[in-house]
Amino acid sequence: MLQKLIKKNEKGFTLIELMIVIAIIGILAAIAIPNFISYRQRSYNSAAQADCKNAYTAAMAYMTDHPGTNINTVGELSSGGFRSSSGVSIGVSGVSPDFTISAFHASGNRTYSMYSDGQSGNN
Repeated sequence: MLQKLIKKNEKGFTLIELMIVIAIIGILAAIAIPNFISYRQRSYNSAAQADCKNAYTAAMAYMTDHPGTNINTVGELSSGGFRSSSGVSIGVSGVSPDFTISAFHASGNRTYSMYSDGQSGNN
């Protein structure tokens, strides 16, 4: 009789209930993880795009301060106040007054370009 009273008062989760909860958590994780990865990818691409636009602005300032000279390195853009974000690679090519600036984040999947005429492009 005493054992029946003890067993009636025992409460807890059964194995099936625990397995259902784990399955639901697994389904939610399967949905959330790919979305999280795509959000990170977009943020890396946005950083590269912003750096490309900022480098273009610095290049225009450099060209104004140093007419007729070429921009040979990204370091020359620092005189225009440019600093690239972490993980973003910037490339400068062309001969004054025509130039192209390209930006790519190491963890991104797009390359952004700005041309001396203000046009932009991405790959």
